[in-house]
Amino acid sequence: MSFFTNPSQQMTLDDSTYHLTKREQKALEKSWAKPFAEEVFPMIDEEPFRVLYCEDNGAPNTPVNIIVGASIIKELLDLSDDEIVEGLMLDIRLQYALHTTSFEEQPLSDKSLSRFRKRCYDYYEKTGIDLIHNCIVSLASEIAHVMKITGRTRRMDSMMIDSNIKKLSRLELIYTCIANLVKRLSKEGNAELPEELKHYATPNDFNQVFYYAKSSTYAEKCLTLLKDADALSELCKDTCADWEEYILFKRCMDEQTIVDEGTRRLATHEDGTMHSAMLQNPSDPDATFRSKAGEEHRGYVANLEESVGENGSVITDYQFEQNTYSDSQFLSDSLEKMDAQEETVIIATDGAYPTPANQKLAESKNVQIVSTNMTGRKANDICADFVMNKEKTAIIQCPAGIEPISCTGPYANGQMRVTFPAACCQNCPYKDKCIAKIGKRVSSVIISASSINRAQTQRHTQGEEGKNYAKLRNGVETLPSILRRKYHADNLPRGKTHGRLFFGFKVGALNFKKLFTYRTGSGRYAPNPVIA
Repeated sequence: MSFFTNPSQQMTLDDSTYHLTKREQKALEKSWAKPFAEEVFPMIDEEPFRVLYCEDNGAPNTPVNIIVGASIIKELLDLSDDEIVEGLMLDIRLQYALHTTSFEEQPLSDKSLSRFRKRCYDYYEKTGIDLIHNCIVSLASEIAHVMKITGRTRRMDSMMIDSNIKKLSRLELIYTCIANLVKRLSKEGNAELPEELKHYATPNDFNQVFYYAKSSTYAEKCLTLLKDADALSELCKDTCADWEEYILFKRCMDEQTIVDEGTRRLATHEDGTMHSAMLQNPSDPDATFRSKAGEEHRGYVANLEESVGENGSVITDYQFEQNTYSDSQFLSDSLEKMDAQEETVIIATDGAYPTPANQKLAESKNVQIVSTNMTGRKANDICADFVMNKEKTAIIQCPAGIEPISCTGPYANGQMRVTFPAACCQNCPYKDKCIAKIGKRVSSVIISASSINRAQTQRHTQGEEGKNYAKLRNGVETLPSILRRKYHADNLPRGKTHGRLFFGFKVGALNFKKLFTYRTGSGRYAPNPVIA
């Protein structure tokens, strides 16, 4: 299939919109389809998707802007693939939004969307380039421009996204991996499959093993499963190495068990092999485990960066990773790919995002990180007035402007020992607030870059300005709720690559909804605080 772009369609004399009554035309003009057709659809850049198709002559591809636009509308209206394809044939609003009112036949078929997604999956797995993410972020930038949002003020938050998988106990996980491999062997007609393993391929065997066999104790079930696992491993090690079922079976055995003096047993915390990235369920090998706010999560985490202004807000970037990814790493990744800013950009986050390394990186990009709801012990306010060098490796001035006699460190814990003349400290106006220990000849201060950054961040959150920053940051808390309730973010397809693609379309739908609200003036939201 060869690649062709879809230029703006010229309306023909038999365009379907000409047959509408004035009342129908008025309703169409007031619907969501008009701003989508005029402001979103023309912004979809097809050219980056050329790499998904071959260059030689062949049948033309289904227009990429129609597929991407339909995928966003699908999430906007909560439709399935079949429903959006059928709707495009019968609903004038969908045709109007996607510029297909003059088409003799609508271009989407029952496989158009799934085949396009498959091309995007494969390209991402091969190159690491997420074409859908780039497209949605580009659209977000255009929408922000339309809404007169400069991007100088931003806020960030993350949300847990649970994979649609069953929580399995350790024995259930081992059983499932064994059963999946045995079923594959049975399907392939393996004649060497031992008789004692064949029951794993029979229907309802899981219930027989775990619920109906009341006479078996936990230890007996464990010994039986591990014995069967050893037999299966010996049978498959030379013939099934490239099977996904065998790869997951071997991963499960390596993570969950230990061979101790020739005998296989379940691993324990004392073995030092237990970690949160272990296989949770073979139905979703990418899902990881994380405990947050007293709740257990198995799946992924998304990070949302929202630009705000007086006219509203737009999600201008998003990230999607396994849920072991930390908030501070999300911020670091966002700053790394950001160009140095001519005007200072403010990013409001919660206390989990800023670190000394992130603060240093932000300063190099002319970005100011303002953190609210900081966790941990409160820093001494006077620390904010200590001046460091550009490399953040030494103190060059105290709050009173005195240069130190010496500065040693930073040591492994990040702390530095700084000395000043004792006479200066004894007569210092900050003597009562300072953390210096005054000696006979010198005064010493033990301080770190992180405590200085923390004290400076605390100051930003105090007073009237601090209240505005808190209000600004709190606004982003609505996004996880909206994405879960309206766009069903917890019902993503299994797998990290599949999940991030669908999540991107949901972000695109939410951004269009924000644009539609702005254009129609139908929003009833609290205004964003203006940060000078």
